[in-house]
Amino acid sequence: MPGPTAAPTGDHLEIKDSRTGKTYTVPITDDTIRTADLRQIKVKDEDFGMMGYDPAFMNTASCRSAITFIDGDKGILRYRGYPIEQLAEKASFLEVAWLLRQGELPTQKQYDEFTQNITYHTYVHENIKQFMEGFRYDAHPMSMLTAGVAALSSFYPTAKNIQDPVERDIAFIRLLAKMPTIAAFAYRHVKGLPYVYPDNSLPYAENFLSMIARMSEPRYEAHPAYARAIDVLFILHADHEQNCSTSAVRAVGSSHVDPYSAVAAGVAALYGPLHGGANEAVLRMLEEIADPKNIPAFIEAVKSGKGESRLMGFGHRVYKSYDPRAKIVKALCNDVLKVSGSTKDMDIAMELERIALSDEYFIKRKLYPNVDFYTGLIYRAMKFPTDYFTVLFAIARTAGWVAQWEEMLLDKEQKIARPRQIYTGQGDRTYKSGLDYKHKITV
Repeated sequence: MPGPTAAPTGDHLEIKDSRTGKTYTVPITDDTIRTADLRQIKVKDEDFGMMGYDPAFMNTASCRSAITFIDGDKGILRYRGYPIEQLAEKASFLEVAWLLRQGELPTQKQYDEFTQNITYHTYVHENIKQFMEGFRYDAHPMSMLTAGVAALSSFYPTAKNIQDPVERDIAFIRLLAKMPTIAAFAYRHVKGLPYVYPDNSLPYAENFLSMIARMSEPRYEAHPAYARAIDVLFILHADHEQNCSTSAVRAVGSSHVDPYSAVAAGVAALYGPLHGGANEAVLRMLEEIADPKNIPAFIEAVKSGKGESRLMGFGHRVYKSYDPRAKIVKALCNDVLKVSGSTKDMDIAMELERIALSDEYFIKRKLYPNVDFYTGLIYRAMKFPTDYFTVLFAIARTAGWVAQWEEMLLDKEQKIARPRQIYTGQGDRTYKSGLDYKHKITV
């Protein structure tokens, strides 16, 4: 059996195994230990060694990343060191997309070339258009988006050369450029409207809104408040550390698949109601309340735990204070509603937030509004159908997904994802069939 490890140096964790009485030393770096270091803890030489058990990765770091910093207790979100508040106020989405991947803000020359390249690649192959037309009239736009993005890999086979930085550059540009086009095609398909091709004379957000809303007019001009809202919301949703969809992109990408397939995995993960569908749940809650006068009764029902009433859009797995994105979205929501007109839903939301933030029950549980609370109100005011909200999320998150995918690819410590398990099934058994194969058809 292994004996105690060498004398510790630097920060370390000492673990005493009560089964053997032996003490082991595990180095501490950045307030973490490598779970592989637990493998030295064995009862017998032939044992596999100690593992960590962490369902849903609640307390396991799967990578080192320099992209997004979150301090959930203090309500801090930064992209590459830049506070989200500053980026939302001063930057454009494409500038943020460049920042997420490159690590630094672009120069004017870099930004101009980048936006020009994206403009050049907004069109998709006509076969993609025909592929989208093959979906049922009532297909969910997220399933259409997932399939459309996955299909891109067959049109750009050289994207499989993932070690080539030039191929990675063009894949990044193509994904950012074509994602709004595919998303708009999905929107128009469900509406039964003819597809609208990109208008490359328009900026990114305005071009997307044109593909969504243009009818018979020769050129669609989106209201500046709507275009600004889309751009800011895209910034706010561009990345958020190692969430479910980003982890999916990294895991699938670790097999060295092309980036289109990896991003399609991210879209599929985002499709789930526990991830991308939270703002839909907020709207359903507001519809349930129906009138501001019903809020006190609703609050009491939530606190009692009886029935099915849930306070949606409050609380976050990461943020234990006010979600910094929520403050920005709230102000943005007011700007949009000045154009679309105030709604009862907004009145309910404002009053609900006021009561929840003053109620000791919610304060103790650190249930503050998150980014989803007001986002759905903005999208509804802009006439987007509820089942399309997650598509908008996916367009934005594409920037972060590709940045995270490339960071994973270039990280020499990363290998193909292969989590361990704790087997809980039957032990060794002897096969004895109860089936009668006499009547089996032979050819």
